[in-house]
Amino acid sequence: MLSMMPFGFLFSFITFLGSIISLSSVHWLSIWVGLEINMMGFIPLLIYRGLTMETESSIKYFIMQALGSSMLMFGSLLSFNLSLSWEAWQHQTSPLGITLIILSLFLKLGAFPFHFWLPEVMMNLSWLNCLILTTWQKLAPVFLLTAMTQSWNYQPIISTLFIMAGLSSIIGGLGGINQTQIRTLLAYSSIGHIGWMTFCALTSESALKIYFIIYALISICLFMNLWTSDVKSFRHIGTTKNETSKAGQLTLIFILLSLGGMPPLLGFAAKWTAITFSSIIYSPALIFPLLLGSLMSLFYYLTLLFSMTFSSSMTLISTNNYQPQNTPDIPSSLNILLTPMILIINFAGAFLVLNMTSMFIDFL
Repeated sequence: MLSMMPFGFLFSFITFLGSIISLSSVHWLSIWVGLEINMMGFIPLLIYRGLTMETESSIKYFIMQALGSSMLMFGSLLSFNLSLSWEAWQHQTSPLGITLIILSLFLKLGAFPFHFWLPEVMMNLSWLNCLILTTWQKLAPVFLLTAMTQSWNYQPIISTLFIMAGLSSIIGGLGGINQTQIRTLLAYSSIGHIGWMTFCALTSESALKIYFIIYALISICLFMNLWTSDVKSFRHIGTTKNETSKAGQLTLIFILLSLGGMPPLLGFAAKWTAITFSSIIYSPALIFPLLLGSLMSLFYYLTLLFSMTFSSSMTLISTNNYQPQNTPDIPSSLNILLTPMILIINFAGAFLVLNMTSMFIDFL
């Protein structure tokens, strides 16, 4: 996990501060500065353990984020050249500048067609850094994208963004098939969810807020479970003889199914919210590529559930020879506390969000 040394708290604060600066800015220059501060605070968190693989991932992350920042600055300069103002939300802007800014945000998010760097970076990081990369690091770019699409309603760009959102979901579903490493699979799952967030950004800001909050909550439960279980690949799931670990791994499967949108779990409420807002504002046919990607994600999550069940039945014969340890470690103790809480959040939260969404739709 994160280092408890003072520099760990310092760089965490810088990471959070950079995103807040970008979200609260109305000028492209200050937005760019906030994104740069966020990147400079996050990179030391990636390399504080000094591992070679983490250093390699941090260099890849730095290159892609620096390229995205350069495209963002170039696009904002083109807009400034036309309007002579750094105001972010203007009616008189350069179409080329808007295109470059949108592409820079997609590059920072890791969405299609710039998704290739995210699995390579995420496969070597710690669980906490994976959590930050898949949640907080998406906050500023995705809400900036929402503000842009609502302010600059250029129909060709909006149509292109719908296509890119659908392709991101499909790439996330296809990339996760036949993956054995959990970090790589979660990276492709994140690419698919970026497609859903982009779709919500094009339909309604309220839908995006609901979706992002649910996605962040499920991700926190997921990575906390992975940290306590210390599972690195799917071949380790279902082979343990410890009953506490088995309960934690069963909870892991439920979280993955919730992440894929399996009803009646919490992840289904997020996708149902996006479908509802899409049916009100746009044609329901636009949601079909996103549903196709989610079905592919559910396919390999259910395959993982079946393989875990078969592995558990095969190891049932040797459980009588297993002698449990008398002194469980701290992650195992945390797993006992986290398992019921995660299940309650996923099951009860889904009904709560669905009821709140229906009340909000009736209010509209």
